[in-house]
Amino acid sequence: MDHPFAPELLIESRGAVRIVTLNRPEHLNATNEALHGALIGVWRHLAEDPEARAVVLTGAGKAFSAGGDFNHFVELWEDREARRREIDGARRLLTEILDFPLPVVAAVNGPAVGLGCNLAVASDIVIMAESAFIADPHVGVGLTAADGGAPTWPMLMSMLRAKEYLLTSERIPAARAVELGLANRVVPDAELMDAALAFADRLAAQPPQAVQSTKRALNMHMKRAVAGVLEYALQEEFASFDTPEHQDLVRAFLARSTARAAGGSSE
Repeated sequence: MDHPFAPELLIESRGAVRIVTLNRPEHLNATNEALHGALIGVWRHLAEDPEARAVVLTGAGKAFSAGGDFNHFVELWEDREARRREIDGARRLLTEILDFPLPVVAAVNGPAVGLGCNLAVASDIVIMAESAFIADPHVGVGLTAADGGAPTWPMLMSMLRAKEYLLTSERIPAARAVELGLANRVVPDAELMDAALAFADRLAAQPPQAVQSTKRALNMHMKRAVAGVLEYALQEEFASFDTPEHQDLVRAFLARSTARAAGGSSE
């Protein structure tokens, strides 16, 4: 199936299942503007595929997605129009995922951080490799946890646990994610794609109208819960890019990354 989202996204057909792979492995599939745009557009594209019945979402290389690209954050400090597009895109992305009719199985092959984490947990079934983890570090880098964590996590686990992990940015290992309700199951790393594809095949074999209407009914709970929270949180995230705390944290992270790169190149 031809698609306009390459090279940021790869789409592979396997019978009635479509495998969508985030494809910036050299950047741990962190989202830049191009990948973010592809992730917004791919859902309607897949919904128009008459042969598709289920989707597996995964990442190329070692990570599912490391979240936002820190160099891209710097671009958003001065370019407020680009920042507005990014925030509007975050709203659209969550809306597109929740409205997408086919069942989505997230195959979390490595770190799922920030936007990557929220892509995973907005899916319908979440299967994690043993070595993978989930984290929403928005607060830890001085940003409001807007595009998934604050709106959706309290629907998936207790409010107290959501506050604990969102306010501290603590990593959630795969087994703990299952305990909390952010994932369905954990499998050995080598078995991840087989397990995800087997589950997607199982969903694809179900009567499609019943699957899709039931998914839509279930997601109505999520959409009602998200509606008011998302708008407030996104407004605050837009503002938090201007705070000195956020900018200082990003500069420090980039300085450490540059120092590590220089150290590695000198060996």
